[in-house]
Amino acid sequence: MNKTEFITVVGFAISLLFHMTQTEVCPPSCNCKSLGEMKGLHIDCSSRKLTEVPALPVNTKRLYLQNNSLTSVPAGALDSLRSLEEVKIFDNPWNCDCHILYLKLWLEDISPPSLANTRCITPAPMRMKPLKELTGNELGICKRLLPIKHLDFFWRDLILIAGAIITLILVAWALKFSKKLVCQINLSQYDPRG
Repeated sequence: MNKTEFITVVGFAISLLFHMTQTEVCPPSCNCKSLGEMKGLHIDCSSRKLTEVPALPVNTKRLYLQNNSLTSVPAGALDSLRSLEEVKIFDNPWNCDCHILYLKLWLEDISPPSLANTRCITPAPMRMKPLKELTGNELGICKRLLPIKHLDFFWRDLILIAGAIITLILVAWALKFSKKLVCQINLSQYDPRG
């Protein structure tokens, strides 16, 4: 077995182990019930005074997080829940700033009814406003919605585009100037005075 094959096997074993622990472990602060073999889990984390979303099994089908102390959900925290069919996330003191954007977009895709029942508590102008009604203007200027790596690519690409545009303008100007120069040379050859 060469080094590449060994690394591949070890990586597969680690990912398999991670997958197994993720699918089988119930968060300690929640009640979990099996919905039957191969049907997934019902995870009830409601009314636990949670301040953050716990690590959840990937085979979660029903997730109840209502009536806690959740104010936001970190970006990507719920992305592994691909088989989710029902989520209840209302009655939490949601802080509707830039950090709520991930939850809003996730709920739009996964559970529009939960999005309609989820309301902002802070800041004061948004109090009791449904999350689905938030607009970009109300979220304020979100300075860092993209990771730094993406911003670096953005600026690099912007500089390359600006350089290409300037180059095209200079080439067009040079062609125009050279055309005038050729015309003047041709005219001077036929000029009887010259």
